[in-house]
Amino acid sequence: MADTTPIDAPIDLTTLSPVLKSLLAKAKAKGANHADAIVTHGRSLSMTVRGGALEDVDNSEGRDIGLRVLIGNRQACVSSSDLSESSMDILVDRAVAMAKLAPEDPYCGLAAKSRLETTPKRLELFDPHIMTPEQLKIRAIEVERAASAVKGVLQAEGANANWATSGIYFMTSEGFADGWRSSRHGLSVSAIAENADGMERDYDYDGTRWFSDLRAVEEIGTLAGQRAVARLGSKQLQSGTLPILFDRRVSGSLIGAFLGAINGQAIARGMSFLKDKMGTQIFDTKINIIDDPSILRGHGSRPWDGEGVRVKSHHLIENGVLTTWLLNTSAAKQLKLQTTGHASRGIGAPPSVSSTNSYIPAGTISPEALIAETGKGLLITEMFGPSLNSHTGDYSVGVAGYCIENGQTTFPVSEVTIAGNLLEVFPSLTVANDLVFDGSTVAPTLRVEGLTLAGL
Repeated sequence: MADTTPIDAPIDLTTLSPVLKSLLAKAKAKGANHADAIVTHGRSLSMTVRGGALEDVDNSEGRDIGLRVLIGNRQACVSSSDLSESSMDILVDRAVAMAKLAPEDPYCGLAAKSRLETTPKRLELFDPHIMTPEQLKIRAIEVERAASAVKGVLQAEGANANWATSGIYFMTSEGFADGWRSSRHGLSVSAIAENADGMERDYDYDGTRWFSDLRAVEEIGTLAGQRAVARLGSKQLQSGTLPILFDRRVSGSLIGAFLGAINGQAIARGMSFLKDKMGTQIFDTKINIIDDPSILRGHGSRPWDGEGVRVKSHHLIENGVLTTWLLNTSAAKQLKLQTTGHASRGIGAPPSVSSTNSYIPAGTISPEALIAETGKGLLITEMFGPSLNSHTGDYSVGVAGYCIENGQTTFPVSEVTIAGNLLEVFPSLTVANDLVFDGSTVAPTLRVEGLTLAGL
């Protein structure tokens, strides 16, 4: 099946469905007891400028198809970017042959019909607004110009404007068939500032489903430049234990560590420091963590999960208590539970587990007030190479940010490391009120205790 879709045409999901229907029919005819398949069609366009001139163009478009066949308790996954009829025949033969040789897996299988989505929500994940190369180049030049105009900025680099659109269609041999389209718009720039003490770099970016939701070009460029200038004169702090504030640019990393620890696949393997914590209080009673797949235009939103299972909002942490794991069908079977609708399906592998839109709701105190009541501490604005022991919860990461003295941010800090155990850190969280849904895993500014700083 040749791809003759014009490069600027919207993706028509109805053209993807017949391919999957034929593929599943072939798989059943070749001996598969069950099967599912997914086809994706994506297009992306990215323009990067330097010094007002075009530096790099990335323009790609393609279709990929993935097939999973199940024969008894054995399964195999294969994929291809060739959607021709002859390629589909080869794909099916290969998948069936591999499944017959695969080791038995008592937990593999399709999701139960009773769990499948029948009335998917409209989540506004697709923006029909098309960006041309010329428009993206102009926006990249403008964001670079805004960053360079900030006093003290030596140059801007990596000024980039991008746009992507994609469509997926998923089908099972048991009757589920549906798809959706999505889009993303992005803008980013880094700035390098210089003075007698040396050079420093910082950045800003924004990414949204809809073009109309993007922050202004001038705002992004100017903030990147101001952040770089503010970092000039960075120095180390003395080692010690003190309150640490995670700016909302980086606070989502703590939530990400928590999400990894409640991944049902990790729990089933016994590879999580939270494996024995179900139903126990691991955060302060004021803390809630929510995973909501139905946020309009959300970065992690989806109308159904990677197995076609209906999705819903979950309180992962409710009043400090751990209430659930993140489960797909396989992990749920291993743990003798029900899937939570957190399956994620790629092209060439069985369903894995992933969160959707995970966040800590905003608190009542402003970041400025939180800094003021902290007295002395460290505000982290950037992180480098985080390390987490999944078995113990031991955590360490290189950071940069600002020293807090007498309730105010003072000089910039770099070349320091913070370390501690998340089981001790989680109960100490204090939450600010500056939550912004600019990613799939987000949190407001957070203050924590129990981390040791290694500096001078």
